[in-house]
Amino acid sequence: MKRSVSLGVLVDVLQLWIAMGIAAVMLWPIYRSDSFVVLAAIAIALGTLIALAGAAFRWPGWIVFLVTVAAFALVGVPLAVPGEAVAGLLPSVDGLVDLFSSVALGWKQLLTITLPVGDYQALLVPALVLLLGGTVVAGSIAFRSSRGELAVIPPVVVFLTGIVFGPSEAFWPIPLGLGMLVACLVWVASWRWRRRRAASRRFARATGTRERRGRGQLRTVLGALLIVAVAGAGAASAAIAAAPTGERDVLRNAVPQPFDPRDYASPLSSFRSYLREGEADRTMLTVEGLPEGALLRIATLDTYDGVVYSVGSATVDSASGTFVRLPSAIDRSSVSGRRVQLTISVDGYSGVWVPTVGLLEQIDFRGDDAASLEDGFAFNETSGTAADLAGLHAGDVYRLDAVIPQQPSSGDLIDAVPGSAVVPRIAEVPDDLTSALERYTTGVDGAGGQLVAAIDGMRAEGYISHGIGEDEPASRSGHSLDRIGELFSTPLMIGDAEQYAVAAALMADQLGFPARVVMGFVPQTTESGAVEVLGSDISAWIEVDTAQYGWVAINPVPETRPIPEEEPEDPTPVSRPESIVPPPADRPDPREDQTDPDTTAEDPVAPDQTLEVLLQALRIAGISLLAVAIALSPFLLVVAAKARRRYLRRTAPTALGRIRGGWDEFADLVLDHGLQVPIAATRTEVAAVVGTLPSRVLAAVVDRAVFAPGAPAEADADRVWLAVGELRGSLDAPRTRRERLRARISLRSLGGGVRQLLRRPGRRS
Repeated sequence: MKRSVSLGVLVDVLQLWIAMGIAAVMLWPIYRSDSFVVLAAIAIALGTLIALAGAAFRWPGWIVFLVTVAAFALVGVPLAVPGEAVAGLLPSVDGLVDLFSSVALGWKQLLTITLPVGDYQALLVPALVLLLGGTVVAGSIAFRSSRGELAVIPPVVVFLTGIVFGPSEAFWPIPLGLGMLVACLVWVASWRWRRRRAASRRFARATGTRERRGRGQLRTVLGALLIVAVAGAGAASAAIAAAPTGERDVLRNAVPQPFDPRDYASPLSSFRSYLREGEADRTMLTVEGLPEGALLRIATLDTYDGVVYSVGSATVDSASGTFVRLPSAIDRSSVSGRRVQLTISVDGYSGVWVPTVGLLEQIDFRGDDAASLEDGFAFNETSGTAADLAGLHAGDVYRLDAVIPQQPSSGDLIDAVPGSAVVPRIAEVPDDLTSALERYTTGVDGAGGQLVAAIDGMRAEGYISHGIGEDEPASRSGHSLDRIGELFSTPLMIGDAEQYAVAAALMADQLGFPARVVMGFVPQTTESGAVEVLGSDISAWIEVDTAQYGWVAINPVPETRPIPEEEPEDPTPVSRPESIVPPPADRPDPREDQTDPDTTAEDPVAPDQTLEVLLQALRIAGISLLAVAIALSPFLLVVAAKARRRYLRRTAPTALGRIRGGWDEFADLVLDHGLQVPIAATRTEVAAVVGTLPSRVLAAVVDRAVFAPGAPAEADADRVWLAVGELRGSLDAPRTRRERLRARISLRSLGGGVRQLLRRPGRRS
């Protein structure tokens, strides 16, 4: 049936926009760009027009679908793939290919890229599909279906999609959740009210009676709004009482990331390859804009298994092992430091690790391989390590913006306190390193002071040798436990940045500082001109997390100086067995072993596993019950409101009031059970709608009590309420359990008794 533009249609349009608008806000954390705002507004408006046209011209479903696809193709490229639009307004062939391919591929790409994505490539396509398609489907249901309540389903689907594909940090969970709940309840209630009103009109036309408007309809609307308000308030109270945590499990947490560092060898294991003949003097990179003293990071390594320091591990989950695509600039406005803009040209350097500086803000690849490098680029925000699946090769050029944070001086570091960053546990440390650490820190107070003393002590005793040249003393490569133990056990401490950085990280960890090793280049720079980074500029340093300054870079490598030929007194080294590396998972974190000052470690109390399991089960059960209670709260409130109304009617102060209340209760039961009764119907007409003898008898008894002279007896009121109970059973008897439940939670009878629900018992209405 063709529907004209009426108040009902306008109400549906308004409620459609409200519901889809709330759903679009849930997509905002994924994009956070002006392009998304424009897309959302146009998609919702265009979808509404298509749904209205389909209803007005009675298009079949397949025509609505074709028109939607045509509109999607027309506006999709300028809205969702703006980089491929001709003059910013018209679709191009390449843009259409990206548009329709992203309908299938864009969803997974959203899960493998860091958020927000802005208008990167064609990642706005999923948002356009959701908002345009959801609006068309919801509008078509609302404007054409006899069950318009189902129109709330598409906005809810879009809303839930925003949660599932969004970040793990919840975005306005309580306001948006309650907003969507209230919007859907109001929309459903409005449809129920309009259906009831249409039925009353049909009955009035069929019987020749006049439909009663005004106050009764207002009460119906107010009653529905009251229930919605009470339901929203109850849900809000429950949500605040059990406020959601800052993070949640979302789909991106379960999707394999595009780059896994565990598939590649640790860059530190090839440290000395940069120092071999032919590589040491070779230009690896040419950097423009590099400030003096800046460090070029190749990779940050935080996982040590006793054999190799790596970026992530096959057995240990590490935040630094999670790489995602970088679609847009990272906001570093809150970081204090020097802003730099570098242009890096790749010469002799190659590999998947992309050298960067400081805290990366944005990167832009240039040259012939720019497209493949852009698609393969991945970044780890935790460690600042960048990688590219395509790999860097000679001739590649990229430009990056970064912030080099201000670093504390050695004097400031003395007062540093270990930070709270989480790094994988270190399995074991050599005994010789522990002995040296005790010797360096004896008499030094404070973790920061001990760290400075340990680094200074190692730098003072250490000598540099790569063990490559014929004139260099022997120096074994590698950084296993055995090699680090050898560094401290031989008469002369000889090694290079590979060994000293690992040793420093192990000592910092022993002192309670979260620590990691950074491998990169330390070029000789000036304030102007391009800098040629040579292979001999390779180095390694450590970063420790402090409570005051965050991650602080520390150079543990001794100054290059002549190595004595004569060994010190007592040159005979002590023979020690080779260190055996235990499984890392069996080694507790040393920081967790520290005893609280107010407790003793003599009598540790083993946790009661049975109690822990019981508490966890109770916690899960409590959360589940709370979730069920929140979901059922609107229905429970309806049941409670009806119970309150029944109580007020049955406890009226006079027998006549209780008799009238009994009839009102029966009339409301008739409405809730789905029988169509006009608003102005008499008691006899209501009984005729029910069509049973007991209902006609009840109508006659109530009419006699109301219109007869004198007050009715108390026993008459009791008999009326007994009859109401029996009639309720007769109304329930032929209906299924589902229909009886629907009658209990129906809102049809609550419109006219708003004031009665709020008055005190015993008062006259």
